[in-house]
Amino acid sequence: MNTADLGLPVDVPSTALFTDQYELTMLRAALKSGTADRRSVFEVFTRRLPDGRRYGVVAGIGRVLDAVENFRFDGGVLEFLREQAIVDAPTLDWLAGYRFSGDIWGYPEGEVYFPGSPILRVEGSFGECVLLETVILSILNHDSAIAAAASRMSAAAGGRPLIEMGARRTHELAAVAAARAAYVGGFASTSDLAAGFRYGIPTVGTSAHAFTLLHDTERDAFTAQVASLGSGTTLLVDTYDVAEAVRTAVEIAGTGLGAVRIDSGDLLLVAHRVRQQLDELGATGTRIVVTSDLDEYAIASLAAAPVDAYGVGTQLVTGSGHPTCSMVYKLVARAESAEPKAPLVPVAKKSLGGKTSVGGRKWAARRTDADGVAEAEVVGTGPVPAELAGRQLLVELLKGGEVVAREPLEAARDRHEAARAGLPMSAMQLSRGEAVIPTEYA
Repeated sequence: MNTADLGLPVDVPSTALFTDQYELTMLRAALKSGTADRRSVFEVFTRRLPDGRRYGVVAGIGRVLDAVENFRFDGGVLEFLREQAIVDAPTLDWLAGYRFSGDIWGYPEGEVYFPGSPILRVEGSFGECVLLETVILSILNHDSAIAAAASRMSAAAGGRPLIEMGARRTHELAAVAAARAAYVGGFASTSDLAAGFRYGIPTVGTSAHAFTLLHDTERDAFTAQVASLGSGTTLLVDTYDVAEAVRTAVEIAGTGLGAVRIDSGDLLLVAHRVRQQLDELGATGTRIVVTSDLDEYAIASLAAAPVDAYGVGTQLVTGSGHPTCSMVYKLVARAESAEPKAPLVPVAKKSLGGKTSVGGRKWAARRTDADGVAEAEVVGTGPVPAELAGRQLLVELLKGGEVVAREPLEAARDRHEAARAGLPMSAMQLSRGEAVIPTEYA
């Protein structure tokens, strides 16, 4: 596996150190006590949705599979652990041969989820499963938060395309993951070339205000851009006077000008004025793209405006106020002993303050009404009711350490569109609310 596929710097040999130290110290103690080989089941879930959100979006599954495949303790990593005295010699020997050999089931990427949904289930020995906690949560919490924000923005856009352009507002590697998650959530393209290169997401981009300011006049800047990129390009028209810029843009590019971009001011008012001016100049097919600190609420407020596309940056890559999904990775069952066929025993955290969990290896299904609209997320540990057997949500992702469910990113994007369409209409409301369907335990 090429580390570039993971969005990692080329000099990072593996994902093994994308972990918290206590996972290694737990492993060390478990090896010493003889419990590291006990068959265990861990599950990823969230106890609640981010405040005010009505559904969540599963994103990052493909990146999780890549990370698990690349979770290796090579010589440099082992030497670091030895020098820092993080683990002892027997643990180092165990880590040197680490390869995850268990099974992973989960919600497929793009699916929606709710409180208590077993989004990912990791099964294997305690030792091999516990090490994956941090890297799995790091990916799922980040990517699912971005995808959820993207989904809300996509719903608010009402079919108008959205451009992800937040690379300069977050960490350079997080930007690549954010572009991927945004694409799953409904965005059409990205400005980030690394995301285009690694994941095949369509990329777009023309010019910024600096290009206009570089030239002696705005006319010179537009002339240079059209000469280079053609009349189908997008010209940025709010560096100086918008009305004058639109007039100049059409004079230079002709009525076949591809688009104009507005990046400041009262976007609703300016968009109407620009549309009227373009039409009067005969550029009826020229599109209007708006940017400038948009979020789902700003996009919704422009629903009646003659806007053809939106560019979104900061609010998207920060989850529009919710940069994490608060997912957790909890042990829910473990074998009575290290014997391969020892029965599983449900276990669960019972601490105060609402940080409890439900023990047992779980299945999940979505019950629908007569019209096929979701009405409940059903989670259980016993037999699956016959009426829900065909509606189970978890799919096998990795079996015996081998990935069995790798898929194109387009599949996740299409799945999310279908999953969102199957929710009650109130799921699309931007007002604060509870989960749009309840979670029931069977």
